[in-house]
Amino acid sequence: MRYLMLSVFLYTLVLPVSAHSGQDKYMRLFSIKGNYADVREDLEMAITDRGMIISSVAHIGNMLARTRKDVGSNKHIFVKAESLEFCSSVISRGMMEADPHNIVFCPYIISIYTLPGEKNRVHLAYRRPLPVGSPASKKALRAVEKLLQGIVNDTMN
Repeated sequence: MRYLMLSVFLYTLVLPVSAHSGQDKYMRLFSIKGNYADVREDLEMAITDRGMIISSVAHIGNMLARTRKDVGSNKHIFVKAESLEFCSSVISRGMMEADPHNIVFCPYIISIYTLPGEKNRVHLAYRRPLPVGSPASKKALRAVEKLLQGIVNDTMN
C-alpha cells in the first residue's frame, strides 16, 4: 500500500512537467525521432567524448516491468527506460569547492526512455541543478546545467 501511494505521488509530480513540454524549473525534457538504441548510443558518446565515464546505468523500465504485477498494476509505463549516471571531476570539484553541500547534485543523471504508443520517439530528461547558495555556488551549478544541456544537444544533433 505504501508503494502504491508513493507511485501515485510520483506520477502526479510527472504530470505537470509533461504538460509544460519539459520547460519546468525542476527538469528539462526533450523528444527526438529515432530508435532507442541509436539515441542511447549517441547519448553515451556525448558523455564519454567529454572524458567522463558512465558510472552506473539504472534499468528503471525493467524494474517497473518486473514489479508491475507485484504492486497490483497492469500498466506498461515504458517500452525502455534507463538513467545514465556520470560525473565530471573538474565541474564537480568546482561545485563542491564552492559549497561542500552541493554533493547532493552529484552524480549527474540523464534519463532516456520510450513510451508505449510512440513509435520512433525517444525522450531525454534531466533534473535541473537549481542555482542555490553563494554566488560561487550558483555559478558552479549553472556550469553543471550547461554540461547537461550540451550533452543533450549533442545527442539530438
